[in-house]
Amino acid sequence: MKTILRFSCGHATSSAGWAPRLAGLDCVVRDVDLYALDASLLDGVTALLIGMHMDQRFLQANTALLDDYVARGGRIAISGHVAHPFLTGLSPVRPLDGGGIAELRVERAVAHPIWDGVALDDLTFRRGVAGFYGHAWHAPPEGATVIHTLGPARRPLDFIYTQGRGDVLFHGGNDLWSFGGGDDTTRQLLPQLVGWLVEARS
Repeated sequence: MKTILRFSCGHATSSAGWAPRLAGLDCVVRDVDLYALDASLLDGVTALLIGMHMDQRFLQANTALLDDYVARGGRIAISGHVAHPFLTGLSPVRPLDGGGIAELRVERAVAHPIWDGVALDDLTFRRGVAGFYGHAWHAPPEGATVIHTLGPARRPLDFIYTQGRGDVLFHGGNDLWSFGGGDDTTRQLLPQLVGWLVEARS
């Protein structure tokens, strides 16, 4: 069985409620304190979830460890706004230029299995309010595949890039795995994200 680590930082986190939505996937999600991060913790782990409320200065001090983990074939899903880039390929957050709802509208640049069947309006709006999914952007590294953009200027919001034998998924907004609490199409995000994280790779 494959293992995913979901980090917490200064607050209790439990992934126990995910079990029904992850039924049928050959994996287990372990909730781990970020400050336990070291090489031995990552041994044999398939993927990491690094959310928006993490200590980025601590992560930045461990850039070499995280880079090595990805280069050896690990996958990392990162959400949030980067103030202190902690992985090769990440860049600091950039604000939007204003413009209201039009600037916050999510557009799909390319299809990807994580977002298969997820409606763009369900990403753009939550209870009629825009911006929960993303309201800032980050410049992707060279060679990255941009999945979603924001507004008419097509500012990158979601992108994936390869580093060595591994992959980094970056979402520049609220934790990607936090969506889907209601009955809209974002309910598919968590199982499809986890399925992608643990899928076999050549």
